[in-house]
Amino acid sequence: MLQKDSLQQDMFLLGRPGPVSRHLVMQFLEITEREFEYVALSRDTTESDIKQRREINGKSAKYYDQAAVRAALHGRVLILDGVEHAERNVLPVLNNLLENREMHLESGQFLMASNRYDKLLQTHSQRQLDDWGLLRVSEDFRVLAIGLPTQKYKGTPLDPPLRSRFQSRNIMSCTFEELYENLQKLSTCVSPSALKQLLKCAFTLQSASEELKLPDFPFHNLRQGIQMMENNPQLTMYDVFVSLYPYSSILIQEQQKRVEEMLTNMSFKRIRTKNVQRISSCAKALVVDVHLDEVLISMPCRSPTLLNGKFVDLPHQRQVLAALLQSYVVGDVCLLGEKGVGKTTLITELLRIVNQIPEPMMLYEDLTSRDLIQQRVTNEVGDTIWRDSPLIRAAKTGSVAILNGIQRLHRSTVPVLQRLIHDREVQLCDGTRLLRQDRYQALLQDGFSKSQLSEHNVLPIPDSFRIIALGEPLKSKTAQFNWLTPQLLSMFLYQELRPLQQNEEQELLIQLCGELHPNMYKLMMLAQLLRKSKNPLLYGLAETLSTRRLVKIGRRLKAYPSSNLNDIYDILQHTFLMKFMPSLSRTVLEEAMMEAGIDKCTKKNRCNDENERLISVMNNKLRIGETEMELSEISLDQQSKVPSTLFYDMPQHVMMLERLLQDFLIGEHLLLVGNQGVGKNKLVDRLLELMRRPREYLQLHRDTTVHSLTVQSTLCNGKVVFQDSALVKAVKFGHVLVIDEADKAPVNVSCILHTLIERGEMVLSDGRMIVPFGACAKSPNLIETHANFRVIVLANRPGYPFLGNDFFAAVGDVFSCHAIDNPTPRSEIYLLQRYGPSLPVKTLTMFVNAFSELRSMADEGLLNYPYSTREVISIIKHLERYPKEDMSELVGNVFDFDRYNPEAMEQITNVLAKHGLSIDVYARNEMQNLRKKQKIKFSIERHSGLDVSGPKFGKLDPKNEPHVGGNTWSGGSGGRDTAGLGGKGGPFRLDKGHTVHQLSDEEKANIPQEIKRAAREMNRKAYEQKLKEIKMSAHDYSLYAQFSKANQKQVQQLRSILEAMHTKDNERQWQKYQCHGDVDDTRLIEGIAGEKNIYRRRIDANPWSNNIHEKPNRLKLVVDVSGSMYRFNGYDGRLDRQLEAVVMVMEAFEGYEKKIVFDIVGHSGEGWELPFITVGNCPKNAKERFEIIRMMHAHSQFCWSGDSTVKAAREACSVLGAEVDYDNGIVVLLSDANLARYAISPKDLAEALSGNEPKVKGYVIFIGSFAEEANKIENEMPMGQSFVCLDLTKLPQILQQIFASSIL
Repeated sequence: MLQKDSLQQDMFLLGRPGPVSRHLVMQFLEITEREFEYVALSRDTTESDIKQRREINGKSAKYYDQAAVRAALHGRVLILDGVEHAERNVLPVLNNLLENREMHLESGQFLMASNRYDKLLQTHSQRQLDDWGLLRVSEDFRVLAIGLPTQKYKGTPLDPPLRSRFQSRNIMSCTFEELYENLQKLSTCVSPSALKQLLKCAFTLQSASEELKLPDFPFHNLRQGIQMMENNPQLTMYDVFVSLYPYSSILIQEQQKRVEEMLTNMSFKRIRTKNVQRISSCAKALVVDVHLDEVLISMPCRSPTLLNGKFVDLPHQRQVLAALLQSYVVGDVCLLGEKGVGKTTLITELLRIVNQIPEPMMLYEDLTSRDLIQQRVTNEVGDTIWRDSPLIRAAKTGSVAILNGIQRLHRSTVPVLQRLIHDREVQLCDGTRLLRQDRYQALLQDGFSKSQLSEHNVLPIPDSFRIIALGEPLKSKTAQFNWLTPQLLSMFLYQELRPLQQNEEQELLIQLCGELHPNMYKLMMLAQLLRKSKNPLLYGLAETLSTRRLVKIGRRLKAYPSSNLNDIYDILQHTFLMKFMPSLSRTVLEEAMMEAGIDKCTKKNRCNDENERLISVMNNKLRIGETEMELSEISLDQQSKVPSTLFYDMPQHVMMLERLLQDFLIGEHLLLVGNQGVGKNKLVDRLLELMRRPREYLQLHRDTTVHSLTVQSTLCNGKVVFQDSALVKAVKFGHVLVIDEADKAPVNVSCILHTLIERGEMVLSDGRMIVPFGACAKSPNLIETHANFRVIVLANRPGYPFLGNDFFAAVGDVFSCHAIDNPTPRSEIYLLQRYGPSLPVKTLTMFVNAFSELRSMADEGLLNYPYSTREVISIIKHLERYPKEDMSELVGNVFDFDRYNPEAMEQITNVLAKHGLSIDVYARNEMQNLRKKQKIKFSIERHSGLDVSGPKFGKLDPKNEPHVGGNTWSGGSGGRDTAGLGGKGGPFRLDKGHTVHQLSDEEKANIPQEIKRAAREMNRKAYEQKLKEIKMSAHDYSLYAQFSKANQKQVQQLRSILEAMHTKDNERQWQKYQCHGDVDDTRLIEGIAGEKNIYRRRIDANPWSNNIHEKPNRLKLVVDVSGSMYRFNGYDGRLDRQLEAVVMVMEAFEGYEKKIVFDIVGHSGEGWELPFITVGNCPKNAKERFEIIRMMHAHSQFCWSGDSTVKAAREACSVLGAEVDYDNGIVVLLSDANLARYAISPKDLAEALSGNEPKVKGYVIFIGSFAEEANKIENEMPMGQSFVCLDLTKLPQILQQIFASSIL
């Protein structure tokens, strides 16, 4: 580095994550006595952060030099840390400064190399150069960049012109001997052998093969680990190891297994430290002594605090708390735990023990690296100033910054804190520099006074300052995305908080809820079943029944012990939203509930419940069913915000109102989830109307941001003024905040509500902070939550067809959840009688029964649209007003949306006709004749107004542009004569991938007969030519059609789901810091100051963003082509049905190879992996698909007898588990349940399908059986893993359920 410095060359240091490279740079600067300017780069870094930034001062815009310019002018070293995080084309603004020491500045000035400037100075005066705006770049100016190699660590590759201007050096890690020698100097209590063993483990992990993809071991943190052992000699080496490298939380199962094998091979004992029995503390002045039994640890603290918390001292919680305290003494910590396990409660108890004040900061994906430090605002006169974030406030005052939700941040955002965490130094946006306490004291000893340092914006960071991060561990047992990057791993010491065991949970609930309701024991048993299950479907549901959720249910049962609304099965229906779960997941959960002793309640009991409820208001007391509430008087202003709605008290909704009222009275916030049109808004408005509670309303949407959710910024007299949003108003005045369409907003926006709901805390975008009720908020920047404040959230059901963001999965555990379903038949008839009082009950019953069956079909996956009560009401209101309206005309108002989906329309019309609705005309699509009779001449479809002339193929467009109307181009839409879609008079359909413009059926039917005949003839010729092209005879095509047409409904449904998901995946995202587009309301101040990049645009997602770009799903279909399939095909058609299912898979997934990659293999007496379709070689037309099923048929006819079912299952799971290009694998095995003949036990088959491959889900479908063998096998298989399909017409439907639960 000295050599390069003497050559006046700029340097680039490459190395592993951690502070080693930065410390090396600082040592170099200390030795050479050089000043420096430091820039921590991230994706949010802009040109103004590097060169010059404009600020408003005295109502004028002024330029202030930033790090690069200051370093160039004063001969300092510019340190660019985290080059791999900067977005492309940001750093190239330095290219000319690096190469020629020249740079044009936004202020109009120009940086000039020292030699050129000095030459000009010889012939011109200093004043002339100043007038010209020329500034001299010091010859001592250097640029020193620090970055990670992007080949190994994800980041933005270096721009070639930028790279060529640096001299690089790879910084090697310390050797074993060097580290051992350094650590031995720090340790007096740690034995040399133990220290060597820890180092061996660290180096072994570091040198692990690339295939394992293990994060780098944080060598720098070994010092803190040794300090922990110095403070507590009883601490085991294993406890130190997992605090440095929490492998069970950050690695997938396979990686965990390899790490544990490595520890075993190295004789590294996985022994935990002896349990702590008692934790106590005693504060003296600014030091607190903490006793962990006999062990004493001391740490700095602040003034006494009054933190209150309901901490239940359980043994496991106490051990984690003790471990946290020991980590807290030596550095910053990160607590990892699943949702609802008590992370926040544990941290509150820790702060109480150490006598500290928290500065909470809720993190979200859109939070910028600048917002982590400071935020630019305007003061009362309109000047721009910088306001400290909670993190910096904590650093200045010596408090504890709580970074909640660190897993949500973009991976380039957190590393800007590396210098603050490792070195306790940070440069703020306003020019202030915070220094570590000992460095600040050294400056005082050198003769500087505190006032002098303060004038130079140098402030100390007290030793009591700490950062505590809260995050969730890797959720999936398979690796999709790991937020805990090697850089982040090196920044904290980690502790893990596991879910409670049943005895621990029981003790907790007893202390929080008192004597437990008998049903609570069943719930705790169910929770343990889910958490310990090896079934991925059940394990994935465990988070829903977290400890937090059990506490909520326990409080409800305690508050209403005798309420008939507390049936445990019904409570779980709402807790899990079982009504909206995929059928396979719901079946598996119900079996687990039965195992825990939770039986399904009968319909008779529910009907009795509905009969007993009434709503009354007497003597300022509201009564719904058995639940009462005292009503309070409200002001006229509040009355104006109380909703008023048309509401009919049908039994089911009255029962739901009582359930909602009960939860409201015990202080719960409510989440209502359901399909469209089931009455969510009506229920909420009616509840608030009855309770006389004023409402604040927020409707979320795609463009909702955290900023807009909390405040509304406007520009007034040159100042940015923040106005309270509906959320803040509700918090202040104790109103009820109703948030509608919550599933439409980005998940990171929804997550900001988590701490507000759970703890009554939230940091607003304008710097103010919401604090809990009773916090005695005296500062104007604090808003105390009103005691009556509540939140009610409305959202559509998760999954298809809504495909919104899963609000329930993200933050549902802090709400009391309620699944709002369509009314029961009795309640729906009651409701329809109010909208159609003159209509016969028989007519209403027909509609109710028909729509009830349509909804059941939608739940089973047979229809894609969930028909709701809203549609029925619309029909009844129309029929009430126009009683003579033909029924066919009437139903078309709802079902014309499905007119162009023949498969769905056939099912719908069959159901309507089945229930006695006269829709024959509509079913036969003869509405034209009906309307002619009624002399109605009105059409909402496209009408071309042009006659046909004769069928023809049309011209081929080499550019494949969309053509609408006309009769020139082939592949057009809504035209005439040519081959295309949606038109009339053409010879055949031809799809070129464009949007279809459909002509009306009436116009298409109005074509002369000679034109129709000519079109048919041309169609037949084209059809025969197509068969010749794929070498398929008409006979073969008719045979293939027998297998294809049977499943067209299922194929269409699967493809509709895939298409909707494909559209959702391709949705664009907001990109900030743009020079054109929509104004970003979070950058209004930057706009006032004159910055250009204050806009945002919708663009395709950046692959370097935190959004998970999922790998394709992987499907392996293992079909049974044994001799018994052919032998007994004549008995039950099992082979034919299997071939239909294979055709369904091939046709449904065609064109979606980027979403689902599949192959098909067979098993028989001749082998267990007979290839029929290999990956990447899917059949492309009917002929190729027909050849596949012919090969299967022929193999089954001529193969040797025998069975390879178990072998095929084991090999299929093993093959998928070994593939690295896919994260989610599914094996579907088809078999005829002929296992007993070959002495194969169901246990062997279950083990083969389960295997040890966590990312693979295995299923078996038995499609033929004798003497109930299939049912016997299914009973011995794990629940949800096997299906018996003796009615082979349901085979495609079962496959569809599996795909929907596991892949889609």
